[in-house]
Amino acid sequence: MTADRPPLFIYEMANNHMGDVEHGVRIVRELKTASEGFPFRFCVKLQYRDADTWLHPDYRGKCDLKPVKRFSETSLTWDQYLTIKQAITDAGFLSMCTPWDEVAVEKIVEHGFDFMKIPSCYVTDWPLLEKIVQYDLPIVASTAGEPLEEVDRVVSFIRHRDKELTLMHCVGEYPAPDDHLHLGQILLLRNRYPEIPVGYSTHERPDNYEAVKIALAMGSVAFEKHVGVPTEKYSINTYSATPEQVRKWLQSAADALTMIGDPEHRYPAPPEEQVALGNLHRGAFVRQPVRAGEIIRPSNVFFAMPNLGGQLVAQDFSKYTEFTAGEDIPANGPIMRDKVSTRYTREQVYQIVSAVRGLLKKSRVQVPGRCELEISHHYGLERFREFGLTAVTVINRDYCKRLMVVLPKQKHPEQWHNQKNETYHILYGDVSVQLDGKETVHKANDVITIPHGIRHSFWTKNGAVIEEVSSSYTSDDSFYTDESILANKNRKTFVTYWLE
Repeated sequence: MTADRPPLFIYEMANNHMGDVEHGVRIVRELKTASEGFPFRFCVKLQYRDADTWLHPDYRGKCDLKPVKRFSETSLTWDQYLTIKQAITDAGFLSMCTPWDEVAVEKIVEHGFDFMKIPSCYVTDWPLLEKIVQYDLPIVASTAGEPLEEVDRVVSFIRHRDKELTLMHCVGEYPAPDDHLHLGQILLLRNRYPEIPVGYSTHERPDNYEAVKIALAMGSVAFEKHVGVPTEKYSINTYSATPEQVRKWLQSAADALTMIGDPEHRYPAPPEEQVALGNLHRGAFVRQPVRAGEIIRPSNVFFAMPNLGGQLVAQDFSKYTEFTAGEDIPANGPIMRDKVSTRYTREQVYQIVSAVRGLLKKSRVQVPGRCELEISHHYGLERFREFGLTAVTVINRDYCKRLMVVLPKQKHPEQWHNQKNETYHILYGDVSVQLDGKETVHKANDVITIPHGIRHSFWTKNGAVIEEVSSSYTSDDSFYTDESILANKNRKTFVTYWLE
């Protein structure tokens, strides 16, 4: 059973065939009618017991014991069981059977059932499990209130023998009251055993049509319910559903699937939704006039309602987009979509991120998780591989530690700081440093000290990773010999989730 197939609905006939083959066949036929028209897979389940071995000889005929009385009165011969099983197959149902002893396991295989079911009362019956795993039938196992440590052992035992397994959450009360259903256990089992399908063996009241909806929403892929057909001769117990109740149960499940939709793919937004949401987007306007051919700076943009048809809106703006005016825009004027040209930088940024990750991996320098990556592109992203730097700020208090990554053949333009004192420790690669016009060449493990006020630039042939230890870093304490760099207010891009 897998999530990519229709849910499997299992009709537990158990002893509601009342030990009467004709009645059992009637139940199968009425279940077929009740199931028609629903997009599910269906299965009918029996229980097999070997009349000669399942009950101790001294207790045969002891009808004062409830299980002995019930199971004895509804016992069938193997040929009678096979007749009902054949009716299940003829109706187009899959077949499942629960063995209560080792002989029953062999008969289930002999009779060609599609699934073997382990009831919760036998889920840790190791001698029976040893017999069951000798065969290749898919196994469905109910867990009831077994401790998780025991379920772990059963899962390990079956999976290590390469058997197909589905776990069923169930509560062993017949019927179980609503406050005892514990449907959250479906999620617990799914999270604990993510590789194993999880189902729900429903022992709630037969007229409870809500639990199946919740179980479906939690990812259950199989559902089991006790069923029966009341007649003048036979009554029905309090936890078994009639064919009419089964049909209402299936309809409730179908309604739930309609509401849940496709959990694997993003839903297609209806046109009405797109229009309604689009009308509520904030329109983009410029604060100061913009001339044709001029880049529209983020600092010169504000967002307000209403948005006009064809206008750029707030959702169009990000640090990866750049708009250039195609014609003059007056102060407070709207930025119209067909009057601008757009440049997207996302791909360029992620190419940089990929190159930085590759160099860090090659250098084997460890970077703390969740540290933001600062990309300095002094002359724009187009020239980043020529002039630029990436840095990770590890800590910035009264002291500062940063890791700087310089890509091959990349140069950091000449700059100075009026307050910050720096020390570079070369962790990897080669670095050429120029201090007040004097050039020195360094390799891994060299240390360079740069006092405040000293003009400095650096570059690398093959790539480098530098540990910078300094006094506190502030963004307004960096000055460049080329004044055009300071004039570029958009020379930095920050990426938060960049580590693999």
